[in-house]
This record gives sequence, structure tokens and C-alpha cells, in this order.
Amino acid sequence: MFGACVFGNRIKVAGVLLTLWSTSACLVRREAIRPALRHPGPLLTASKEQLIARIHDASDPIESFLMNASLSASVLNPSKGMITEYPTIDGYILFHRPAEIRILGKAPMWPGTILDMVCHENRFQLHLPRKNLLLVGDGNAPGNSNNALENLRPDAFLKSLTIAPPDPGLTILENDTNQTGAVYILLILARAGTELRLVRSVYFDRYSLRIIEQRTFDSSGSLAGDTKYSSWKTYQGISYPSAIDIQRVQENYEVQLLVLNMKMNSPNVTPDKFVLTQPPGATVRRLN
Repeated sequence: MFGACVFGNRIKVAGVLLTLWSTSACLVRREAIRPALRHPGPLLTASKEQLIARIHDASDPIESFLMNASLSASVLNPSKGMITEYPTIDGYILFHRPAEIRILGKAPMWPGTILDMVCHENRFQLHLPRKNLLLVGDGNAPGNSNNALENLRPDAFLKSLTIAPPDPGLTILENDTNQTGAVYILLILARAGTELRLVRSVYFDRYSLRIIEQRTFDSSGSLAGDTKYSSWKTYQGISYPSAIDIQRVQENYEVQLLVLNMKMNSPNVTPDKFVLTQPPGATVRRLN
């Protein structure tokens, strides 16, 4: 069973998962996770090739992980200018390269599982036990539900929890150093027919050369996601950020993740953990 492979400690997963029973009251927005203030120091220099090598150093050693984390979420209602925040719930996040992920969520006021989301070979399944609703579709299927929980997609987590190394021939380095900040920005391009388009940008702090931000863009060049990274720590010899702030601009939600524990390249993250059998009596809704 899936639960047999996870940590004994209970962990917290996205407050956005609680929209099944939460109210739409507008709450005071929490402060975004931000890197700690830096002490003044000398700026570090690096070439484009050296920065790409740092992305490889952060990405290549990770084959899989089992994450014990705390996540909190807020949802924006643009038409009303309101931000709704949701409490924290418990859960687990499993990842296996290249693009398998599973999120299992629980809530203190609801016995048992309230969410089980799986992406396997780009096949997306999201089971909401309280409704006994099973959503099925592509991992990046667009969300069009009024329920923020039903718009949750594995693609948003996959693009935020991992930082894929780019093709060196399709990158441009920008040095954005001024009176208010000092960062290197690696602009990552992709070919679209005979043209090039911006698909990602990765930000490096010039005081440490740590990755502090990653932005993703859709096919029109509009910002799709903005993820900030801080408090990098070492787990089983692998460096990984312990604070991650995921902002999904077009879906109007934000998820803040604080890593409590991490098992890198755990032998318990096996293929069978990414199989979700259709629950008895579940209503199946297929997404385009």
C-alpha cells in the first residue's frame, strides 16, 4: 500500500486542498516565503556555463524523493479583489524522474484521505474522496472549475519542485545588478518552428550563486508560474531548497512549501506507488 512507504511522522500539505469545505471569506494574506536578508559582501561572478553547471548540480543527483513537508495556500479571486487563505493539512509528496509525482493529503477535521493526486506517464488522476470524484486527464490539463482544488495539476508541482538543466545553445545570460539587487538571470529559450520563444528564466543570487527563483512562460510569452527558493539544505548529500513558494499566476493560487524532512533517492519510491486504482462508485470526470 502507498501508506506503507511513507514516513512515520505526519506532515502538512497544501491548504489549497481544503477548499472542499472551506468558506470564501477573505483573510489577511500571509507573507510570501522570501530568502533571508543577506549581509553585505562581495559579489560573485560566473559565466553562463558555470551557472548551467550549478543547475546540473542541483538536478542531476535526484532520481526520486519522498518529501515530508508543510504547505499553505491562498487563492485569488480577481473579480472581487479578494484573497482567500486555507489552513494547513497533512500529506506526502513522492517524485520519481522524469515526471512521476504523487500527493496524498489529509486534514485534521476530516478522517482519512481528502486528496490523492497522481501523475504517471503524463496521465493525471485526482481523487477527492469526500465527493468520491475522480478527475482524469493530461498532467497539464487546463483548470476551469470554480473549486480551486479541482484545478490543482501535477504539472505545477513538477515544474516547481525540480529545475531542469537547459540546452546551453538555447540560453542567454543577463546580469541584473543595480542598487536594489544583484542577480544573474539565465533566459531559457525553445524553438517554435522557425522562431525562438522564452520558456523559462532561472535567477541566481550573486552573493551566493544560489538559485533563488524560476519563472515559466506559456506559448504566448505570458508568465505562467513564478517559484522562489530559499533555505537550501543538504539531504543525504544532495542540496535542495527547504522553502519553496509556488505562484501559479494564471490559475490565481499560491502554495508555500516548507520541507520538514526529505528522503532522497529512497528505495521506497517504486513504480507501484504511482498507480491509482479507480475507487468503487467514484464519479469519473475526464478533462480535455
